[in-house]
Amino acid sequence: MPVDQGPEPASLRLTSSFAGEVTVITVEGLLDATTRKQFADYLSLAGLSVILDLSGVTFMDSGALGLIIRHWQDSQAADEPFALIGVDSARSKVMWITGLAKVLPLYEALDEALVSLT
Repeated sequence: MPVDQGPEPASLRLTSSFAGEVTVITVEGLLDATTRKQFADYLSLAGLSVILDLSGVTFMDSGALGLIIRHWQDSQAADEPFALIGVDSARSKVMWITGLAKVLPLYEALDEALVSLT
């Protein structure tokens, strides 16, 4: 499991916990070109069974969405659970513009995602 990463860079904070066998990653701050490598590295360490809590995201660009899509596809290919929770359309507008909000497994809260994934 990845360790918590503090405030460097100051625009992104990533923390993780477990809900059963699933890693829950809480994302706070910007998901853009300045934080993409940090986000990608954290995702790669987390494994494929992931719930991303995006309720603390202040902005997401298409590159970050691409990382999420790749992780979701890899999880699906391995038959591992994957979900997004707390997605706000105003701060993650790129999901709606691309139409991916209709395809990705989006849930309001962790409990709802866990029930659906089990």
